[in-house]
Amino acid sequence: MNSIQLHGKVLMTCHIRAVTGLRIGGGSTGIEIGGVENVVVRNPLTNEPYIPGSSLKGKMRSLLERHMGAEQNKPIHRIHIHECDQEDSYKQCDVCRLFGVAGEKDFATPSRVYVRDVHLTEDSRKRLEAARTELPLTEVKWEAAIDRVTSAAVPRQMERVPAGAVFGPCEFVFNFYEQDDVNLFMTFLQTLELLQDDYLGGGGSRGSGKIALENISVTLKSKKYYDGEEDIQILLDKKSFKELKCEADTLIGQIQQKLFVG
Repeated sequence: MNSIQLHGKVLMTCHIRAVTGLRIGGGSTGIEIGGVENVVVRNPLTNEPYIPGSSLKGKMRSLLERHMGAEQNKPIHRIHIHECDQEDSYKQCDVCRLFGVAGEKDFATPSRVYVRDVHLTEDSRKRLEAARTELPLTEVKWEAAIDRVTSAAVPRQMERVPAGAVFGPCEFVFNFYEQDDVNLFMTFLQTLELLQDDYLGGGGSRGSGKIALENISVTLKSKKYYDGEEDIQILLDKKSFKELKCEADTLIGQIQQKLFVG
């Protein structure tokens, strides 16, 4: 592809509330202080837990791949993901057009979705500090692996951000390059619902990682905005995910009219 036209961007901001304890793993060189084997990722400057944008985007892509039944054809270390390697299949693939493919694919357009890192809100940080959790701003969850033959229990400790903690603002940026991207935006909203109904991070099948998206705002910035010819347009302001779903068709219509018709 020799050229590409950016028609505009939609910025969606929200808060992510941990409905159950949240554990997104960080690097570890061995048993940490206190005997915790599975630690959370932390900002090295503040030592606060956060949600990496890569974790959010990777989980969303994985959920959409499963929803679409996409072939897991690309090995990355010990796992497999889906990635189109032919132009014809790429043009029909919501996963690859929405979340991107490797840069060397000359038939591909850039990723439609950017996902920023998300940090604890100031209020949550203060509440966690006041709670005097076992570790700085986090809790320690005990689990036990059971030997299927002897029934012996092997205890282990996992670090989690406690339920009720709120991260935000979270920011998703959706880029519109083609008119059909309006339909991809609907797929993006569908993927957010899949995320809410699944889990984020580790230990999801054992109770961790359920999240809720709250205080959702959606802002449209057209090409004319970046050229200094018009203002931003607020399409949705501090609504619940249920309200976002109810207004999705109206949102799509507004984006279509503003970017590709008006």
